Amino acid sequence: MNIFKSLWIFLALLLGASAGAQEAAIRKNLAERIPQFKNIDEITRSAMPGLFEVRMNGTEIFYTDAAGNFLIQGTLFDTRQRRNLTEERIDKLSAISFDLLPLKDAFTIVRGTGARKLAVFEDPNCGYCKRFERDLQKVDNVTIHMFLYPILGADSLEKSKQIWCSKDVAKAWADYMVRDQAPGQTVTPACDQAALTRNVEFGRKHKINGTPTLLFADGSRVPGAVSAAQVEKYLANTK
Repeated sequence: MNIFKSLWIFLALLLGASAGAQEAAIRKNLAERIPQFKNIDEITRSAMPGLFEVRMNGTEIFYTDAAGNFLIQGTLFDTRQRRNLTEERIDKLSAISFDLLPLKDAFTIVRGTGARKLAVFEDPNCGYCKRFERDLQKVDNVTIHMFLYPILGADSLEKSKQIWCSKDVAKAWADYMVRDQAPGQTVTPACDQAALTRNVEFGRKHKINGTPTLLFADGSRVPGAVSAAQVEKYLANTK
């Protein structure tokens, strides 16, 4: 048993040294040949033999060989299991823990029991957001933390300020997004609007690049104006 144990330890050390040498070669060659790859976050073996995953800027995924001689930008798909491995990896990397959301910078809408949780980042000038909001009215028994996310220009920020500074923020939001009633709120210096700046900073940090973006209790995110039926499905799967 001692001989076999020693052999296994030797093989493990050998494989570890080999993997370390391969990672070093990949980092060296990519950095020398492509300046943008000087700061690689992580290099790991992919599910495909001989192919390595190169992670950049948090969630950007590339693939290369053991020497960094070839670079692939695209999707790795497992045909046996019919799984998009690249998409799954990016989803995992981009997940945001619900407990870490700065809820003080959002306003809250509670429907029914409010038992289920959902956070949404939206811009008041986003047409897709308006369509989503109208469909979201069908979803009940949910607590929605709404983050105003003015990224579409100066007018988006102005409208966000008017909504955020309203006496009833949730009503002003619904009036504008669902009923097309302009906020019309005079923004005074007494209204603290710093939350809007923090929301944009938070979104940029976590690469929330479009609106609407939905975040669920398990940390998963869904970009785009999905239907109420799809929201229900996600809520059911992320308790």
